[in-house]
Amino acid sequence: MPGPLHGIKVIEIEGLGPAPFCGMMLADAGADVITITRPRGKELSSLRAGAEDAIGRGRRQIALDLKKPEAIEAVLRMIERADVLIEGFRPGTMEKLGLGPDVCLQRNAKLVYGRMTGWGQTGPLALAAGHDINYIALTGALHAIGPKSEPVPPLNLVGDYGGGGMLLAFGVCAALVESIRTGKGQVIDAAMCDGAALLMAPFYTMLASGQWRDERQSNAVDGGAPYYGPYRCKDGKFISIASLEPQFYALLVKLLDLKDEVFQHREDRANWPKMRELLAARFAERTRDEWCAVLEGTDICFAPVLTLGEASSHRHISARNTLVKVGSGVQPAPAPRFSRTVSEMRRAASANIDTSRQVLKDSGFSEAEIAALIDSRAVSQ
Repeated sequence: MPGPLHGIKVIEIEGLGPAPFCGMMLADAGADVITITRPRGKELSSLRAGAEDAIGRGRRQIALDLKKPEAIEAVLRMIERADVLIEGFRPGTMEKLGLGPDVCLQRNAKLVYGRMTGWGQTGPLALAAGHDINYIALTGALHAIGPKSEPVPPLNLVGDYGGGGMLLAFGVCAALVESIRTGKGQVIDAAMCDGAALLMAPFYTMLASGQWRDERQSNAVDGGAPYYGPYRCKDGKFISIASLEPQFYALLVKLLDLKDEVFQHREDRANWPKMRELLAARFAERTRDEWCAVLEGTDICFAPVLTLGEASSHRHISARNTLVKVGSGVQPAPAPRFSRTVSEMRRAASANIDTSRQVLKDSGFSEAEIAALIDSRAVSQ
């Protein structure tokens, strides 16, 4: 069986970061995602030879010059047969192109119109530039991550991809269900600051109930508790432990033969500095692999800290094909997994003339209309 979104047609206006990540997720799940790219001429690819773009996989591409009215009309014709449109521009950009939601929904009343921005479509900062670190800074997420001395950016995972691309993908799927039921489309305002705030829901709950200190490295899961975090080993590599539950912590004490009295009073925060010091000294006695041989697979909640280059070779990651070789590199496999409608990892079909012709043909264009678009250079070869 094809993926669960097989038969769903998505028009993606080319962008950067979280909107393409959403497009990847939809394509992995079986949707027919058509990316409208800009004409590139003879630009050189930024990818190393043999490497493939994980974020761009699973698409068919067509290069349209959106400065030309013929190209805008072509997009609107494609939208008439689409289920979803996703875009990631600043508010007002699509309206200036003539592809705003009002125009598109007039052409297709069932259309799900997904908009991905940093600050949202409304609000005092809506038109301001920004990046992941700015969006998560405003929500409390950045403040909560890192050592006491300063916040540390958690890559661009919390805003761009978790609070952004995944939030948009969820919104698209939810709106699709509603559209299929009612025959009416709608606009999704997916903002990275909103998504990052949503990811912080449990921490706001704990803060309100007095179970969370609003300062870094002072809580159980932010690096404060010595029994939850990374430790350096004898070879300079790291392992991680997360012995939060009492039974898991008791096993940690047993397997590491931790005899100091402080380990009998783990909730006394006054003991945490000494506990951390003793744990650091114990883990420094062996290499990372030696600790793996003793602790991996036990209920102390343990894992080695692997590099990107090491991760695909780990026996668990390898057994589940979580990371797979594609071209000269490695890519994450589609997730989540479905028991019957299995997701498929498909390579992108670049915006060459053959792909462009097929995309237009599938959207109901005649051969004469396709030839006219190519002659006018609204479609790039």
